[in-house]
Amino acid sequence: MARAIWKGAISFGLVHIPVALVSATSSQGVDFDWLDKRSMDPVGYKRVNKVTGKEVTKENIVKGVQYQKGQYVLLSEEEIRSAHPKSTQTIDIFSFVDSEKIPLQNIDTPYFLAPDKRGGKVYALLRETLVKSNKVALAHVVLHTRQHLAALMPLESALVLVMLRWPAEVRELDVLELGDEVTHPTLAKGELEMAKRLVEDMSADWTPQEYRDSFEDKIMELVEKKANEGRLEAVETDPGEEQRKSADVIDLTELLKRSLGSKGKAPDKSSGKAPAKPAKTGKSAPAKKATKASRG
Repeated sequence: MARAIWKGAISFGLVHIPVALVSATSSQGVDFDWLDKRSMDPVGYKRVNKVTGKEVTKENIVKGVQYQKGQYVLLSEEEIRSAHPKSTQTIDIFSFVDSEKIPLQNIDTPYFLAPDKRGGKVYALLRETLVKSNKVALAHVVLHTRQHLAALMPLESALVLVMLRWPAEVRELDVLELGDEVTHPTLAKGELEMAKRLVEDMSADWTPQEYRDSFEDKIMELVEKKANEGRLEAVETDPGEEQRKSADVIDLTELLKRSLGSKGKAPDKSSGKAPAKPAKTGKSAPAKKATKASRG
């Protein structure tokens, strides 16, 4: 299995399903690094005062939020840290909705979920329940100190966690200011028939292996050509890795009955709060995640 970037548990009712989060996508864009042409040393970003143009040292930088034009409220690092949501290492389900109810524009990044720590049976139970009920689970999860709204949904034999954009981040269609010729068109029957026939003539199977980024292909062809010609420059790099901790969770299938028995104490959907969970045991096991900043 691909390396997990997060480990924790799906939580609904009193049940915990141990899972590992695996990225469902990979960034294939060309990563252009900045280099000093005189020495081939990597070039970083400078912190520059936008008024004076002079470089500012790290100890002289504070963080602020613009409250009014030209007026900022300063926040300390401690105040900012205190505002971050607490990471519980759980995907806290707070509601189940019809799968077709989630607007397309709210969908963001997909992740695969794999069962962990002998949680396969409960994992399969949730997947089959979602399939048969035609529902998806809405949940909260904290990744990298940021709280996300997410949808947990079945995909063939697996479960997928799709990060959703918060409603405040999504614009309504009225920003397009569509006219009556679009919203209430007058279309001739012949026009519709010809357009339908054109679509049918151009219809094909989904063949993802044929869909390529031509820019990336051309750039990598140039890179390969120059490399084969010996036109290489030595550059020292140190990507580094960040240690992350994960949770040790309990597989409690029998809590389904207790969850049903306590449904009168269901979470408040308006707040998205999950019910109290049984105490966890064991110590967290670290998981590594390597990141690399891209520059374009």
